[in-house]
Amino acid sequence: MTVSSTIFYIVIAGLALIIGLSKGGLGGLLGAMATPFLSLVVPPDQAVGLVLPLLMIADIFAISAYWKMWDWQLIRLTLPGATLGVILGAYFLSTTPTELLRDVLGGITILFSLYKLSEKWLLRGKAYQAHPWHGALAGSVAGFASSISNSGGPPMSMYLLLQKLPTRTFIATSAIFFTCLNWIKVPFFGFSGIFDWETFRSFVWVIPLLPVGVWIGRWMAGKINQATFETILIALLFVTGVLLILR
Repeated sequence: MTVSSTIFYIVIAGLALIIGLSKGGLGGLLGAMATPFLSLVVPPDQAVGLVLPLLMIADIFAISAYWKMWDWQLIRLTLPGATLGVILGAYFLSTTPTELLRDVLGGITILFSLYKLSEKWLLRGKAYQAHPWHGALAGSVAGFASSISNSGGPPMSMYLLLQKLPTRTFIATSAIFFTCLNWIKVPFFGFSGIFDWETFRSFVWVIPLLPVGVWIGRWMAGKINQATFETILIALLFVTGVLLILR
């Protein structure tokens, strides 16, 4: 561990609240900050492994709110590719030097923020014709990005947006996809030494902060300007990515 225990536990507690807030209605953009933020104080491979169990617990709240509203056909199209992406991502994460990982994570974080700024423009007026391989491709990219930085949201979101799904179906399909994806990571992360149950047990005390964050997120969701909030988060993501590269 490269930081003091006090700072580490404060950061972990903050991460639990951030993930809870994102699942409570303040958007996946907030949750995307978790791994890059933690990577400012610990090596990226440790950050990915530490964030994963918190995401898995938070997934319970996400899928329970939209139970059985998802589109299983889209899940079947994306999960095989996602599994391949996880395997490649876990190998990359376990064999790449820490400093290079930090640069890669910083670059992904910057690209994520730029994508969110241009998301509506990229998809505007596109005549889209669905093909099965689109799901395999989106799943593969999402699985790889999720493995190395827990940031598989953009490729999956772009794919689902092109399907013109009802809002609840979109949210539910995304939630069940990432729930499955996070469980797929466990054996590969365990085999690669990225996921450590001993470390997880040392901060199991933050789990109650997840539902607290969900409750606060639900309360805040109707009281803030979502567009302004997302603009602030995009700026924070961009700055975090730059700091990771410059560190």
